Amino acid sequence: MILVGLTGGIGSGKSTVSSLLEAKGAIILDADAIVREVQLPGSPVLTELAAKFGQEVLAADGSLDRQAVANIVFSDPDALKALNSIVHPAVGKEMNRRMIEQRTTEHVVILDIPLLTENPREGLQGKIVVDVPVEVQVERLVKFRGFDETDARARMSRQATREQRLATADFVVDNSGGLQELEPQIEKLWAWLKSLPQLPPDYEPVTPIPNAGSKSSDAKS
Repeated sequence: MILVGLTGGIGSGKSTVSSLLEAKGAIILDADAIVREVQLPGSPVLTELAAKFGQEVLAADGSLDRQAVANIVFSDPDALKALNSIVHPAVGKEMNRRMIEQRTTEHVVILDIPLLTENPREGLQGKIVVDVPVEVQVERLVKFRGFDETDARARMSRQATREQRLATADFVVDNSGGLQELEPQIEKLWAWLKSLPQLPPDYEPVTPIPNAGSKSSDAKS
């Protein structure tokens, strides 16, 4: 397999880039989707979250009330650290399991991780950054996600800066325009991905590098 990371700030349109790569044949391991899966009703993670933060983090149907959790951890670093200590190991274990399933294939495997800059992973053959200007991020969050501007900027401040992401990029996708401007870049990106060498079939996934700069376990783009 070929193993590459994909990241971008909230509102950058990373999910659109991910979908276009999947249409090309890439295997997408979406960290946000895995987070939701490990927090399903009946899961050990959800049981532990309820024990730590109280039954108020559970919705009426027994699922996790993600907004209730966000309200608890948003301004409490210790609560955020406790949340991450419960969720991140489970997500990492599941992501590694899925990577191991792919290691004897010739697939391009994309680790779609919003906080990849804050929590780097060793063993990747490259890192793709979906980039847009800060003001475009704010505009999209307000227009398409229903954020008010203050909340949008607060969410962005909890992630790495644009400059920090770009400093670690091996391939940058400029997503400040529309689909017409994006598609030619995806063609170039796919050609670059396919040019990378295959990892050995006995490749062992490496866990994320701990980083005190992680600011949110619920940061989407």
